[in-house]
Amino acid sequence: MFKRFILWDYPRASWQYDVMVGIILAFIFLTPRAWFHDWPRVPNTSSIALLPREKGDSVFFVNSELLAGVSDEQRVSRLTEFLKVRMNDRHLVVIRVEPVLDSEGELQGYMAFARS
Repeated sequence: MFKRFILWDYPRASWQYDVMVGIILAFIFLTPRAWFHDWPRVPNTSSIALLPREKGDSVFFVNSELLAGVSDEQRVSRLTEFLKVRMNDRHLVVIRVEPVLDSEGELQGYMAFARS
């Protein structure tokens, strides 16, 4: 009997066939996700996001962690070099960088305006 079960040797519409299908469906729907490490995947987030253009300028949102420890005077030049490499555009120049603050005044990131 076990050999017939493994080889799926029962005809359709027999009670043995229905039991095997029921066992398979129970396994599919009742098995915990943890057994197979089936967790939702969080997409990799980037530290830079390209936003819609504004008056011909490229606009980027830059995560604050990317510029941690960089002085205000060096932000424009640092971002220019970083974006040239990241965007593969050696003519890209960052014009200005503006901080983005949340409602409590904490720094969330920077808006970088650039021209090619």
